[in-house]
Amino acid sequence: MNGTELAERSAVSRAKRRIGHKLGPWAVFFKGFIQHPVMVGSIIPSSRFTINRMLARTDWDRCKLFVEYGPGVGTFCQPVLDRLRPDGALIVIDTNPLYIDYLNRTIHDPRFTAVLGSAADVEKIVKERGHDGADYVLSGLPFSTLPDGVGPAIVDATHRVLNTGGAFLVYQFSAAARDFMAKRFDRIDSDFEPLNVLPCKMFWGHKD
Repeated sequence: MNGTELAERSAVSRAKRRIGHKLGPWAVFFKGFIQHPVMVGSIIPSSRFTINRMLARTDWDRCKLFVEYGPGVGTFCQPVLDRLRPDGALIVIDTNPLYIDYLNRTIHDPRFTAVLGSAADVEKIVKERGHDGADYVLSGLPFSTLPDGVGPAIVDATHRVLNTGGAFLVYQFSAAARDFMAKRFDRIDSDFEPLNVLPCKMFWGHKD
């Protein structure tokens, strides 16, 4: 490669970095979707309407540990931290190192921990961080497109890690997640948020 080619490649790299910096989390989210569309499930983050409706039923006074699966670029992270008690903790779990790196670089809160791993290992992850269980678990993972066996494994592990009185909060574009949840959660509340791309179904599985 000659000097001209090196200069051109360098200019292209600088242009990509400038574009990525201007787009911020949108660029990171889109890149993650391109890399792992089956695991991300959406091409854009959730709307503020979805966030507010999804978190509205949480009893924040009793929440010591909140866990999120598939946080992406942190669309829910700051809203959760804004509501979380001062001595609470938020653990997010994602299989994409791109997202985990981004979250670690952009969220500076002592209550926040980002873990590269699988939601099916939530019990181990929670225990290793010094907690006996979680009060709430939030998931935007696309259950309808997960590999065979992964969805049930995540739901089973989530039910086990939840403290009594806790809940599994799920938002999806289809009702497939409810079918998985119904095998472990006897009481499931449902709702719908039209102001989202795409319109979003919501489920709260309670561990009574």
